[in-house]
Amino acid sequence: VQLQASGGGSVQPGGSLRLSCAASGLNFRIYTMAWYRQAPGKQRELVATNTSGGRTDYADSVKGRFTISRDNVKRTLYLQMNSLRPEDTAVYYCNVEAYGRAFWGQGTLVTVSS
Repeated sequence: VQLQASGGGSVQPGGSLRLSCAASGLNFRIYTMAWYRQAPGKQRELVATNTSGGRTDYADSVKGRFTISRDNVKRTLYLQMNSLRPEDTAVYYCNVEAYGRAFWGQGTLVTVSS
């Protein structure tokens, strides 16, 4: 299983970014996919999940601003991030629980600063 995240960058507060995570080596459509993030000096936290049935859940801190989605044909997970805040600055990781273990992408850095 390989997860390749991309789309991070530097934006000003209020800006937007779209993260992508390309998956390979698994039957993508049947798994719950997730985005996590880890800010400097903090523990990794769950940002959003997207189940095989399309149900989505979000951390309270990003509700109404972030949207998780997936394209099962392209085997790609997305995270649309709007109204970004400095506290959203972190390395963002995509994740899947498969074959009895967790798989992680390499992470993509999002920096929100004026």
